[in-house]
Amino acid sequence: MNSKLLLAGSLLAAVSLLTSAAQARELIQNKGSDTLVNVAQAWAEAYPEVNPDVAVAVSGGGSGTGIAAMINGTVDIANASRKMKDKEVKLADEHGHHPVEHVVGYDALAVFIHPDNPIKSMSLEQLKDIYGRDPKVRKWSEMGITVPGCDDEIVVVSRQNNSGTYAYFKDTVLGKKGKYRQGTLDMHGSKDVVDLVENTPCAIGYSGLAYATDHVKMVCIATETGGDCVNPSVKTASDRSYPIARPLFMYTNGEPEGAIKGYMDWILSDAGQCILLNKGYAPVKDVTCGN
Repeated sequence: MNSKLLLAGSLLAAVSLLTSAAQARELIQNKGSDTLVNVAQAWAEAYPEVNPDVAVAVSGGGSGTGIAAMINGTVDIANASRKMKDKEVKLADEHGHHPVEHVVGYDALAVFIHPDNPIKSMSLEQLKDIYGRDPKVRKWSEMGITVPGCDDEIVVVSRQNNSGTYAYFKDTVLGKKGKYRQGTLDMHGSKDVVDLVENTPCAIGYSGLAYATDHVKMVCIATETGGDCVNPSVKTASDRSYPIARPLFMYTNGEPEGAIKGYMDWILSDAGQCILLNKGYAPVKDVTCGN
């Protein structure tokens, strides 16, 4: 009987120690951009080896979701593939939260078409003609091409309007006051865009470079029709020569301190930036990465 009581006591003590250890870990809540969610998850998974006393919980939902959480004070770090708007910063301030912007990488916003589509390059103006309100181009034949397996009508694939990718594409391609055409297929995530384009010969879509696969083709993009085009890549995102290159942001409530500062410093270190590079994004600085 005594041995059983001793065993039970030992088990209770062990459970108590484990519970205390789990409670002792500081939890950082990180939410937002679908573009950044994969690398954010990779950072979160790697960080316990750097600081086992800190855990990072990552969720996506789009830049708008992360920014809303920052405004409401329900997240420690908000991921965004676009800058916060002035009215969003003001609203956060009114709620007693003070977003501080951190550029953590760069991305090339790639334009995807089906592999059978013969187009190799397009200009920003041509993209606007397809994606803009009252589009000038509705059929591939109007661009002088025939796409095998396609009935000629362009299937225009976009993102949902809470996406930073949606907002950045609109501002860069359609203009600050531009609007998307009606009838676009608005996908919840970047992977959904690529999957749809892969299986739809008539389709064109856009998302972050990191979501590219061997089953879709990326278009070389020119700033002006007839001008030299630039292919999306880590290098052209980093040097900003690609016309739809963009910074990637993390927002903290005020200047980061304590565990959050330690995490942000690590993300911007060579170790954190090499994880970003391995995920297909351009680092904010020159880094030396091992194999």
